[in-house]
Amino acid sequence: MTAEISTSHSDPQPLLTAQSQEHVVNSDSESNENKSSKIAVMKAKERMERFRELQARAKVGSQKNLREVTLESQRLATDPTLVASLNRKSAIASHNLLKSDIEDAGEDFERKRAWDWTIEESERWDKRLKKKEAHRDNQAFQDYRQESLKVYKRQIGNLKLDMDHYEKEKMAAVEKAAASGALEIVEIENGELVAIDKDGTFYSSTDSTSFVDHKPPKAAIDRLVLDLQQAEEVRLRKRRDRMAQNGEDGDVTYINEKNKQFNQKLSRFYNKYTVEIRDSFERGTTI
Repeated sequence: MTAEISTSHSDPQPLLTAQSQEHVVNSDSESNENKSSKIAVMKAKERMERFRELQARAKVGSQKNLREVTLESQRLATDPTLVASLNRKSAIASHNLLKSDIEDAGEDFERKRAWDWTIEESERWDKRLKKKEAHRDNQAFQDYRQESLKVYKRQIGNLKLDMDHYEKEKMAAVEKAAASGALEIVEIENGELVAIDKDGTFYSSTDSTSFVDHKPPKAAIDRLVLDLQQAEEVRLRKRRDRMAQNGEDGDVTYINEKNKQFNQKLSRFYNKYTVEIRDSFERGTTI
């Protein structure tokens, strides 16, 4: 009896152990599920934040594109010549209004306006106006020599001087001449350095050949090539315009538009008399 009772008391212990193990397994699985769910929630939040950021960036980009498209359409719809004309008219109207107000007050308009400028600025402005007026009066075609001169002056005006490169080449030439003994550097009384050409070979003259050793920089060569290309494009454009007016097979018998009209007038009156002579000349040249 005693053994049976002891065995009956010892049976629930393994049962409790199995239940505790099952409880531990269930708790571990629940904790894993909680962790995975938390990770999934965090990933979902991150994806949502990124999605909202992308939405905000897309909205800003679309607004910026719309604004740029609107500005571009307004710019294309606005005539720049009309805007310049309106600005010029507004400036002229403001000038005339100010002039009338000052003259009504009994004062000299030019004298009062000159108070805002120095003598040097006034002289430069007068010189500029005079040059502009002369340039405006010289726009009409006179001859090819004057036309070439205008093109040359325009190219010289558009030429940008590289003073830094000039000073570097100048100092290099002075140092080279001083090292060879052709140039002597002398300090005068006030401390200024003066270069003395001993044999007269440093400074250029009509007999100088130092230009053959000159090597222009790549930027200057590129600028020269660009100028030549632009000149060729202008020549071809003028040729296309001329061919469009006269046809590909038309002979160019004029030097300008006025001469062309005069030749057409002569042709209307004298072609019936000269057509046989011209045909004879052409047959003679072909033979």
